[in-house]
Amino acid sequence: MDVFMGTILAFGFNFAPRGWALCNGQTIAISQNSALFSLLGTYYGGNGSTTFMLPNLQSRLPVGMGQGQGLSPYSIGQVSGTEQVSIGINNMPSHNHSVSVNNTAATVNVPTVGLSVADANGSDPTNGDAVTVNIYAPAAPNVALHPQTCGLAGGNQPVSVLQPTLAINYSIALEGIFPSRN
Repeated sequence: MDVFMGTILAFGFNFAPRGWALCNGQTIAISQNSALFSLLGTYYGGNGSTTFMLPNLQSRLPVGMGQGQGLSPYSIGQVSGTEQVSIGINNMPSHNHSVSVNNTAATVNVPTVGLSVADANGSDPTNGDAVTVNIYAPAAPNVALHPQTCGLAGGNQPVSVLQPTLAINYSIALEGIFPSRN
């Protein structure tokens, strides 16, 4: 198979074929593959004088370099992203938890079941009139609410932002046709 040196392909098996290396961020001596170093440089790491590194696609998704319309810019070799994020107050949309409470006097009629105020007629002791009691509470402005009603909520656990994935083998060609720029 004729490929350009530095080509990255996905394979369905779990090893790098002869002339290829896994894209696992391994360090390579420039003296062992100066042609590949001339293409990759230190985009993916290394000191640039004796070593360079291959791309590390372990648990990573490749993305095209540059900037798509309305998207963030990415330069070659740039690593970004995380599998989990913690959502803080600054990440929440503006909102409130206002409560409207009427503080006017109210009457509550509470019937008493199974009790009568009149003498019982016959064998049924509840044969008389029912008792109702009016219960009043003073109007109290600025009533403190229970902390569980208006306090902080949540457990500060990170939220997974990982999209569904399938792990496969990405490998890079260590040999092949040296690509020309034009």
